[in-house]
Amino acid sequence: MIRCQGVSVSYDGKAAVEDVSFEVEAGDCVCVVGENGSGKSSLMKCMLGLLKPSAGEISFDGLKRSEIGYLPQQAGIRNDFPASVYEVVLSGCSGRYGPFAFYRKEDKARAVMNIERLGIAPLRRKSYRDLSGGQRQRVLLARALVAADKLLMLDEPVTGLDPMIASDMYAILESERRAGKTVVMISHDLKSAILYGNKILHLRKKAQFFGPSSEYVNSDPYRRLNGASND
Repeated sequence: MIRCQGVSVSYDGKAAVEDVSFEVEAGDCVCVVGENGSGKSSLMKCMLGLLKPSAGEISFDGLKRSEIGYLPQQAGIRNDFPASVYEVVLSGCSGRYGPFAFYRKEDKARAVMNIERLGIAPLRRKSYRDLSGGQRQRVLLARALVAADKLLMLDEPVTGLDPMIASDMYAILESERRAGKTVVMISHDLKSAILYGNKILHLRKKAQFFGPSSEYVNSDPYRRLNGASND
């Protein structure tokens, strides 16, 4: 579905990602792990077309960017939207038509279905800016699910959430994968990344490991990162 070949990213002449190559196959759940500053978000933004790689190539096979749902880090999102929860979730359909298109009946039904699925139906008419952090994250995940026909890309989707809400969100992502969606997820939650991901990409600017989760747990990069996270 996605092939990254020798991808590098630089900011002001400093390398954030160096010569990374890997492939995402349909039905995968690829969890991208690594320490802070290891290039995870930069690589994801390149895959989304939000950043241009300084070297290398990213290619898609049978996938359009309009078929991708994206959940960015909460820290990079404006929280003062005057729009309602329903309007934010429905806007996930905008990539299919452009900013001035009218939403269709099936788009609205899809938005309502995901609002109910994320347990935020009572908040439907509330302003997004009046929500708590956990409520906002559920709204943004619902928006990403509305957008995602084939692929979900998630940047630390459970950061700052309490364990019960995080568990609910992981369960939803697992059900999406079982329904045929592909997932690429950045995570600092190493235990859950191994539990839910069938493949792990470990970054430290360069790819330290890429392969099945079952092999990753026996690798040196895992032992180093797991030791650091337990300190």
